[in-house]
Amino acid sequence: MASSPAPFSVSTDSTHCILSPPTSKRQIFGPTLKLWKIKHAHLRKLIPLRSDQGFALKASMGPPQLTKQLNNNNKRVTLSGAEDGCDIFNDLKHRFLSFKHKYMVCPSNILGFQPGEAFIVRNVGNLVPPLESGPSETNAALEFAVNSLLIENILIIGHSCCGGIRALMSMQDDENASSFIKSWVIIGKNARIKAETVASNLSFDEQCTHCEKESINNSLSNLLTYPWIEEKVAKEELFVHGGYYNFIDCSFEKWTLDYRGTKLEENGRIAVKNKVFWS
Repeated sequence: MASSPAPFSVSTDSTHCILSPPTSKRQIFGPTLKLWKIKHAHLRKLIPLRSDQGFALKASMGPPQLTKQLNNNNKRVTLSGAEDGCDIFNDLKHRFLSFKHKYMVCPSNILGFQPGEAFIVRNVGNLVPPLESGPSETNAALEFAVNSLLIENILIIGHSCCGGIRALMSMQDDENASSFIKSWVIIGKNARIKAETVASNLSFDEQCTHCEKESINNSLSNLLTYPWIEEKVAKEELFVHGGYYNFIDCSFEKWTLDYRGTKLEENGRIAVKNKVFWS
């Protein structure tokens, strides 16, 4: 090829769904992802996330011998290291904390992603539709990222004061069924039901905040309805994470879906692990 595409990863929004390219033996990209690498490309590109710590960002579209090391110390962060808490998310944490004085809303900015570092998909309400909902731009992006780019991490990011979630919470059952907005946000109906049940004694704004977070978990659950995603998650070849940015107090929460724990849950609930809070 005359030129190689930049490394890819993914994200969603009003919120984001960030998919990270694969990494060798589970190198994750800085923030959940210390390094995002894509196998199956002709050029592999390594870009340091921090001046004091090398990491790999690979977009490979061809033979491994074309891999080019751009970082000096060639350090690697493995998935096992990430799961132990010494992970790529530490890099995202430092990026987020250094960003706070800027107060920008876009997740690609708050986590310090550079061009080509994350493949980002954005939609209204931070929603991932289940398989049975049929084709959409979002699940097409997921299929491309997981099966073609061979990403190893998906990070679903929601945020406070989300207009899409407010539309979901405000929706009336007898509302015009032909509404494009209703036909889309209805994907989060289970999150709305849980929010209304758990936070029924709270104000509408507080219920919306609860639904914003519940909707992220609903999207994580919906990811597992795709056989080609669940298979990789079960084999620990792919990891899915949730994130919530509160731009009122400028804090960020991150958690990882616990696949084995989730399989033991009932009523559509998911189990999570590695929860962290940055403020």
